[in-house]
Amino acid sequence: MPLALLALAIGAFGIGTTEFVIMGLLPEIAGDYGVSIPTAGLLVTGYAIGVVIGAPLMTVLGTRISRKTMLILLMGLFVVGNLLSALAPSFGVMLTGRIVASLAHGAFFGIGSVVAADLVAPDKKAGAIATMFTGLTIANIVGVPLGTFIGQAVGWRTTFAVVAALGVVGLLGIARLVPAMPRPEGARLRGELIAFRNPQVLLAMAMTVLGFGGVFAAITYVAPMMTHVAGYSDGAVTWLLMLFGVGMFVGNLLGGRYADRKLMPMLYTTLGGLAVVLALFTVFAHNKILAAIAILLVGALGFATVPPLQKRVLDQAHGAPTLASAVNIGAFNLGNALAAWLGGLVIAAGLGYTAPNWVGAVLAAAALVLAFRSAALERRTPAREAAAAVPAPTLVHR
Repeated sequence: MPLALLALAIGAFGIGTTEFVIMGLLPEIAGDYGVSIPTAGLLVTGYAIGVVIGAPLMTVLGTRISRKTMLILLMGLFVVGNLLSALAPSFGVMLTGRIVASLAHGAFFGIGSVVAADLVAPDKKAGAIATMFTGLTIANIVGVPLGTFIGQAVGWRTTFAVVAALGVVGLLGIARLVPAMPRPEGARLRGELIAFRNPQVLLAMAMTVLGFGGVFAAITYVAPMMTHVAGYSDGAVTWLLMLFGVGMFVGNLLGGRYADRKLMPMLYTTLGGLAVVLALFTVFAHNKILAAIAILLVGALGFATVPPLQKRVLDQAHGAPTLASAVNIGAFNLGNALAAWLGGLVIAAGLGYTAPNWVGAVLAAAALVLAFRSAALERRTPAREAAAAVPAPTLVHR
């Protein structure tokens, strides 16, 4: 494994921790600021919207500098946002800090995916992307449960200060280990936008929004769901999030392995399975053991979709992949924002803390329908037409 992949995984670990630790701390933050749980859920929605906006914005701003330099700058922005969250005197400032940190998220994973794929042979690209995302999944096994424990034991502000320190470690790792790589000469806004003329790129992004949104519909409100419905104690949320992280880790590795072999069948299996598990979670949430199993499966099936969806975008936008890759990361978080908002709506409507699971099931099922639509369209469109949609870049050293 190239050491550069390790550096990218370190950065992903820090970003993954701040993205997901908020779920376990929603009750504490809501109580501290005197807001409701659905209102506190805006910290998830706001972060996700920031990723959606920041992914294309930061990628476009970085087209004239090297990818390594841009990754370093993005990690610096991430550190600033988390420090602001840690010191926030009001809910509005806290939300601002979350948004500032989120601006780095999409571009980091988008640019990082391109760098990771370029480091390995063509038949190993999905595996390389999965290796980078391993940092994100390990964050959910170690970083998120530890952050939740620290937040509940010492205070949630300490958690975000620790996350900021993780960002500094990620920044140093990238500066040390990521090499200066050739960059497409055509990496300009106009050239990158051409990729969006390919309907397969847009379909893949729509699958990303709906499929991963299904995961966040349930997981955003997992803390109140487990404590109020399943009957777990507040302290049990830590290990339940760890269980979710284990599922993410396993699903990410399997998704990377099998996406390099049979990408679309992998998506059919994971999206279909996710829709079924989310629907069952509505019932399983009333039993401690079944609820824990459902959390594990949601993590595994949800993150098994990440490498194949990201690879599909890279494959379809192969001539100008950087912006498309970053926008697809934004699409993951657009799904997060949509699902967190819809989940909050059904809870606020009095349908209970399990209602977001139904929202997730519907979103995942819709993503499965789009996957079949994408495959049908591909069968009718000659591969040479898709390849001709984006001109091949000329590589230059920077």
